[in-house]
Amino acid sequence: MMKALLIDDEKLAVMHMEKLLRELPEFEEITAYTDPLAAIEAARQSQPDVIFLDIVMPDLNGMQAAELLQQASPDSDIVFVTGYDRYAIEAFELNALDYVLKPVQRARLAKTVSRLNGRRTESENSEKSVKELMIGSFKTLRPSANPGASAPAFRWRTSRAQEAFAYLLHHRERFVGKDALIQHFWPDSPYKQASTYLYTTIYQIRQCLKQSGIPVEIANASGGEGYTLRLNAVVLDTDRFESGIRSLGPVTEENSAEHLQLSGLYIGDYLADYDYPWSEGEKQRLRAIQLHHASGLALFLLENGRISEATAEYKKLTDIHPYSEHAHLGLLQAYALSGDKGAVDEHYRLAERLFEQDLDVELPIVLSEWYERWNAGVFSSTDLQIAALRPHGK
Repeated sequence: MMKALLIDDEKLAVMHMEKLLRELPEFEEITAYTDPLAAIEAARQSQPDVIFLDIVMPDLNGMQAAELLQQASPDSDIVFVTGYDRYAIEAFELNALDYVLKPVQRARLAKTVSRLNGRRTESENSEKSVKELMIGSFKTLRPSANPGASAPAFRWRTSRAQEAFAYLLHHRERFVGKDALIQHFWPDSPYKQASTYLYTTIYQIRQCLKQSGIPVEIANASGGEGYTLRLNAVVLDTDRFESGIRSLGPVTEENSAEHLQLSGLYIGDYLADYDYPWSEGEKQRLRAIQLHHASGLALFLLENGRISEATAEYKKLTDIHPYSEHAHLGLLQAYALSGDKGAVDEHYRLAERLFEQDLDVELPIVLSEWYERWNAGVFSSTDLQIAALRPHGK
């Protein structure tokens, strides 16, 4: 249900519009004004969902009123009511939802209201997406999966509280025994003292989550013998990454944008900023998933002529998997397809130093042979052994 505000200096016109709107089921509150200044102040107070505004009025015309209304009630949609088609262009420049011509017809008004409902649904879905809480655990632990988000950062009282939270998050939705936590975090302390440390740490974690606005629950379980971390409505970036890849399937033109969004979640290895031995297995598992996913995505982009996007994906791959010969080959070919000979030469030398200095081995032959053939002009810039990037040469 919506609130509507009507503004027209003609009494009969505003009464006619009010009558038509009251016949529609979408509106729970309708107020009407013939004085635009009074209407602007009313809009400031009531914040209506939609404002029906006459364009031609004495003293303060509709265009001027629209600017003031946008300041007074920025979330309100504006529908202009006019007898002149030429005002429609100005209406849309002012971000009006629609315009209707006088005399207003019932069918035309119903169409406008239908469009309004569609826009409100899109806005609500967008707000839900924006408001979705997602804890980030790729690279570093943070209240948002987006490193640039404005969500308050976690403020841990101690590094032990941070690790304990990460440990519970790692075992999310599963029971973690009190004794297991004590043995893991305070193995050398007397049991009673270690229990006090544990209770204090759990309290600190709960306070930190509350201050960060994250509705994750650390619930006592099994009669106080342990804890279960419940995400509730919060999403973990690793879960979104893995389940998204699984549900989307192979990369296609239709779902490539979603695959790119998933790739963007992986800003670094799982909890890479911390030296937590217990996270190593999960780190390696997610690395393998990321390597397979990003390789397929980058190859798709390369084969479909989306060279700049492919270049970015291959750059990311070489950063995360610096010893992957296929990642380096893909990046070299992306540079070659973009016609950037200098970038090809520079990255080839970088790969040479990387393998020779870090691993004390020669550059993989697939890279050296490709570079020699490319320099010799054996293949054109549009046929750069892309097949070598496919799994098993497919």
